Amino acid sequence: MDFYKKHKDEKKKGLSYYDNAKVLKEMKRDPQYDWLKITHSQVLQQSLKDLDQAYQNFFTKRAKFPKFHKKNSKQSVRYMQYVFVGENEIDFPKIGKVKAVIHRPCEDKVKNVTVTKTKSGRYFASVQVELEIPEPKFDRTDDAVGFDLGLKDFVVTSGLVKIPAPKHLQESEKKLARLQRQLSRRIKGSSGREKARMAVARQHEKIANQRSDFLHKTSHWLVKNYGLIGMENLNVQGMVKNHKLAKAISDAGWGEFKRQLLYKGQWYGTMVDVVDRFFPSSRTCSHCNHVLPELKLSVREWNCPACGVHHDRDFNAAINLENLARSRAGTAQTYAGGEDVRPALKSWQSSLKPEAAMSLA
Repeated sequence: MDFYKKHKDEKKKGLSYYDNAKVLKEMKRDPQYDWLKITHSQVLQQSLKDLDQAYQNFFTKRAKFPKFHKKNSKQSVRYMQYVFVGENEIDFPKIGKVKAVIHRPCEDKVKNVTVTKTKSGRYFASVQVELEIPEPKFDRTDDAVGFDLGLKDFVVTSGLVKIPAPKHLQESEKKLARLQRQLSRRIKGSSGREKARMAVARQHEKIANQRSDFLHKTSHWLVKNYGLIGMENLNVQGMVKNHKLAKAISDAGWGEFKRQLLYKGQWYGTMVDVVDRFFPSSRTCSHCNHVLPELKLSVREWNCPACGVHHDRDFNAAINLENLARSRAGTAQTYAGGEDVRPALKSWQSSLKPEAAMSLA
C-alpha cells in the first residue's frame, strides 16, 4: 500500500495487479524478503488480486479507500491449485497434510480453497467446487408476501406470521461484560491477558454465529415458501446514528438479511422487490389507501380516519408492501365488487444479482 500511495500521483488509477506483481517479483529476489519464499506463490498473487479489487471498488465509488489491517486482525489466504481434500485432512502445497473436520465430501472439481483464521484463533477452510446444481423443487404455492422488519418482532409478514427477534447480543451482554472486566485486569503482554482476550473473542464469535444461523434460516424459509417477496429498503446506516437504538439495530442484522434474501431469491427463482424507503407503508391504510400525514414510532396501533378500520402498525405495513410488490409485478386482480384478490403466482425467474436490488431509490 505504501508503494501504491507513492505512485498515486503518477497514475490516475493507481497501480494495477501487474504493476504490483512486478514489485513482488523483485522483492522475492532480495535476501531481506526471503520469508516471502516460504509461502506458495499463488497465495501471494491472490493477495495482490484482492488488493487490486479493493482499489477498483474505491475508484468505482463502491467502497472506501483500502485500509491497512493489523497482523492480528482476521486473516485469510487463498489457494487456487494443488490442494487436495481427503476424508479427515487437507493437503496444502508447501505445508503438507493438515487434520480437518470435513463437513461434506468434495467429490467434484476443487476450484480454490480459502483458509481463514478468526480472532479467536480458530481456522476454517472454505472449499469452492465446480458442480451442476439441480433446479430446486419446493412444495410452495408461489404466493406473494410482504414483511416488515422490527426490533421486537424481527419479521412480521402479511400472512400474520411473527418471528420474534432473538437479540443474541443482549442475551450475552452480562457474560461479555464479565469477560471484558477479566481482560482489563490482566497485565499487558502476559499469557493470562492473551487467554482472557481469546475468551472475549470466542464469545463475540459465538454471538456472530448465532445471528448468522438465524438470518440464514429465516431468509431460506421466506424464499422456500413464497414466489414474490416485498420488503422495505431501510436506511440502516442512517438509523444506527440514533445512539439509543444503534446497538439493537446492529444486533438485528437487517442489512445482512436483505443481502441474503437477494442472492437466495436469484438461486431459487423468487422475485425480491425492495421497495423505496420513502414509501409510507406504515402510514397507509391497507383497506382504503388513505395516507396519514404523520405516525409516530411509539404508535403501534391506529384507526383509519377515512374507513374506520383498526390496524396493527407492522401487519398493516407488511400488507402494503405485498400489495405494492404485486402491483409492480402485475399480478393484482380487481373484480367488479371492488375487492382485491391475491392470486397465486405461477413461477418467477429473477434476473437480480446477489448484490443488486429492485429499488425505486
